[in-house]
Amino acid sequence: MRFINRELELQSLNHNWKEGKPQLIVIYGKRRVGKTELSIHFAQGKPHIYFLCDRTSMHKQLQKFTEMTGKYFKDEFLPSDGFKDWIEAFKYISHKNEKIIIIIDEFPYLAETDNAIPSVFQKIWDLYLKDSKIYLILQGSSIAMMEKTLLVYKAPLYGRRTGQLLVKSFQFKEVLDMFPDKSFEEVLSIYSIAGGTPLYLNKFIGKSYIEVVKKEILQKGQPLYEEVEFLLREELKEPRNYFVILEALSLGKRKLSEIINETGFDKGTVSRYISILDTLQITRKEIPVTEKIPEKSRKGIYNIDDNFFNFWFRFVFRNRSLLEEGKIDEVVIQIQKAMPVILAQNYEKAAIEVLRRLFSKHKISLSFESYGRWWDKDKEIDLVATNYHTNEILFGEVKWSNKQAGTNIYEDLKKKVQAVEWGKKDRKEYFAIFSKSGFTKDMVELAERDKVFLIHKDRLLTTF
Repeated sequence: MRFINRELELQSLNHNWKEGKPQLIVIYGKRRVGKTELSIHFAQGKPHIYFLCDRTSMHKQLQKFTEMTGKYFKDEFLPSDGFKDWIEAFKYISHKNEKIIIIIDEFPYLAETDNAIPSVFQKIWDLYLKDSKIYLILQGSSIAMMEKTLLVYKAPLYGRRTGQLLVKSFQFKEVLDMFPDKSFEEVLSIYSIAGGTPLYLNKFIGKSYIEVVKKEILQKGQPLYEEVEFLLREELKEPRNYFVILEALSLGKRKLSEIINETGFDKGTVSRYISILDTLQITRKEIPVTEKIPEKSRKGIYNIDDNFFNFWFRFVFRNRSLLEEGKIDEVVIQIQKAMPVILAQNYEKAAIEVLRRLFSKHKISLSFESYGRWWDKDKEIDLVATNYHTNEILFGEVKWSNKQAGTNIYEDLKKKVQAVEWGKKDRKEYFAIFSKSGFTKDMVELAERDKVFLIHKDRLLTTF
């Protein structure tokens, strides 16, 4: 798989390496996001031992680690049955007095095997590593487990770590950079299917999105056909009820009451399951951006935050009967019919990143603290950005349509803005219109007069 540039993360890891001090770095993030590729890429050309934990016995894992350590140090006299414990292993390595990177991947598997492992590694650090030349990386995909064993205040290793990296999925702007030879619409289509997960994105290089969907996602026997089910079973003991909730969300049931009606679960059950899905960064609760106390708002709605999960539940999970019979083309027809709406939804999601990138590129001096959507009863605004300190607010409308955006879009937006209660009476308002198909001549002229930002796909047409 091609390594996709993680410049900031690599800079951080290399900065710590150059310091020459002992390091305990925690790298975590959900599965498939590229943690292993990041740490291995960082370690290339440097002395290192990479060890991938699994769910076998502790004795077996120590045997494998002993074998790898022996090969690295060219020491054939290490015990064939392995170090007796991890303390002995790191005592041996530290006494070599070498500057070396030790990567322990999927550390939570080790902790599952023995609950005392976090305390064991605390002892290892205190006794042997804190005065050594060793650069220890502990990484894992179970975000909840990594936080519990390494990052929370009561964790044994809390206070010992010298750095931590939460590796996130790529944002839309990074996906755009990954496909410089594809059109904006093609990249948006890929992003709408694969989200920002590097493993999935790599499959679209040099191929059309429909080709990848047919051969990699809808095809029985291919890894992505079973991918979401596999990931959920890895993270959850009883995934069946989560499947029901995620399917409801993929069908557009976003309010708590709608999810309850669709699933038949009671309020407490739905709330509990969604809370866990939020922790896993699969779903996200969205609140109108202007809410003063978001945690107390009753206007929250729920979304599947991972585009691939959303796509999989909508088109794979719901069509398993057809796909098991090999009727892929019937599902492809469904996808092609639904894509305009899916692209419109994801253009709205991407608009925030597009706007921020354009303001930076064109050196527009506006700066906002919060970005999001706004809604109240029957009114909705696609993009709202606020700056409490300067009392400035920007309103944006996002149109993914084959028609050019006209002055009616702007006038309707101005009417909706009157219902937004935010800021002081003399707040400074700005407007932005995003359009797939450009703008009418009248809208361009009006934008020049009223200083409205016009964005065609990802190009800024007006600057002031």
